[in-house]
Amino acid sequence: MNRTTILSNGLLLALVLASGIPASPGEVQSGAATGKPVLGTATSRYRPNKFSRRAGLYYRLEWGIDFLSIKSVESGELIRFNYRVVDAAKAQPLNDKKSEPQLFDERARAKLVVPSLEQVGQLRQSTTPEAGKVYWMVFSNKGRLVKRGDRVSVVIGKFHADGLIVE
Repeated sequence: MNRTTILSNGLLLALVLASGIPASPGEVQSGAATGKPVLGTATSRYRPNKFSRRAGLYYRLEWGIDFLSIKSVESGELIRFNYRVVDAAKAQPLNDKKSEPQLFDERARAKLVVPSLEQVGQLRQSTTPEAGKVYWMVFSNKGRLVKRGDRVSVVIGKFHADGLIVE
């Protein structure tokens, strides 16, 4: 070996060591050397897409809403559906008092409804929508049939949001 080959190999080794990239296959699998989680494990900070960009565009153009989210709250006893209004006229059917919102979970074979309390009424917002505001409704999940990670569908009259992931 000549001197330049030794220097370039030494420089390459120094770069690998300085970058924090594990040098042995054992470190790659266990992550023990760095103390950091291994890529692809459940502790990843990245979240899966809730739905495709095309679906988001559809909800925005057809129904005047975006930022749809669905979360398990109150220890799983309730499922909260949120959306932000972009176009108030298009979003009007979602806040219609006459329509009965329903949530379907195929895995659990469950159909959830918005509960109605005697003193309060339905646990949903049914005022005239305004652009830029976030609206919500809560579905009763008695028996905790719907769980985090499930894919669900929300139906409100003719509105259908399919494949939403419960957070």
